[in-house]
Amino acid sequence: KAGIIGAAGFTGAELLRLLVQHPGFEVQVITSDTLKGTPLSEANRTFDKVSDLIFTDHEDDAILGCEAVFLAVPHTAAQKHAPRLLEAGVSVFDLSADYRLKNKAAYELWYGCEHCSPDLLGRAAYGLPEIAFDEIMRVRGERLSGRPALVGCAGCYPTASILAAYPAVAQGYVKPPLIIDAISGVTGAGKAATMKTHFCFANENLEAYGVGKHRHLPEIEQALGLGGQVVFTPHLAPLNRGLLATVYLHAADAGQAMDLEMIHRRYADFYEARPFVSVLPLGDLPKTSSVVGSNHVHIGLAQNEATGTLVAVAAIDNLCKGAAGQAVQCANLVFGFDETCGLENPALYV
Repeated sequence: KAGIIGAAGFTGAELLRLLVQHPGFEVQVITSDTLKGTPLSEANRTFDKVSDLIFTDHEDDAILGCEAVFLAVPHTAAQKHAPRLLEAGVSVFDLSADYRLKNKAAYELWYGCEHCSPDLLGRAAYGLPEIAFDEIMRVRGERLSGRPALVGCAGCYPTASILAAYPAVAQGYVKPPLIIDAISGVTGAGKAATMKTHFCFANENLEAYGVGKHRHLPEIEQALGLGGQVVFTPHLAPLNRGLLATVYLHAADAGQAMDLEMIHRRYADFYEARPFVSVLPLGDLPKTSSVVGSNHVHIGLAQNEATGTLVAVAAIDNLCKGAAGQAVQCANLVFGFDETCGLENPALYV
């Protein structure tokens, strides 16, 4: 029995798209304070003749009768719901940033607000199964022992950036600093139109933002173990969905060129057992159109021999692997379903 708090937004709708056809989860409660009492199929015609769910408000106690609840709400809002749900025995999959960082001071510095449930930070598993599988298995074990699970699902920019860099960093092939340029479609900014995401401003435009101060930076550094050693520059592109991260990594030994074929083999070996990650053949680089609508990650590698730089590129769908699909993948693991359950669909060809 599943519920979605914040089901009216882009990520909430993507969660619904995935969960209404999932054989292991039955969505019973969807919430939106602004759409309370409105049938889902009326608010979102995508679900016409698919679902007869009706929106309730965020405080509806029916949510406490679920076994799994997905929080598709902004940061700080998740802190209001997670403790209440956990106390009621409900496992929580938070798509916001509230339970991703392990350090309370880091959260308060980067998000500019006090964390209201810091005791849960150490309890939460980081929701990026490709590198934090053991953490997710830990909270699965807790759930089987009667303690509900809490998973802070990884953000979209961090997912692509971390997966592109992780094998090279973890195996010591490179040295900091890491430089990351990442480009996202506008759905990553949420449903409300702003001066950046309104059609008239986003169309025919490409711009960098949050340079040197984007809130996803500490999450990337935490996962890679590189505090203060990452330069991260996000860009907004006139795309509905899709995210491409290009990571520049310098050889650990400045006097020796990296063996690209060897590193490529190590990447392929590292992700061989991960069902959603494909390391593309050398000479083939990812593109967002190959993953949109899916939970898949495409990673490609290249090398700038003159500077001894490894270039690792990752493409994901920011709404799926970067948000809703990631949450379902984590929930599959926590509840003992096959990791790919409900996520088998390929990308949209056009």
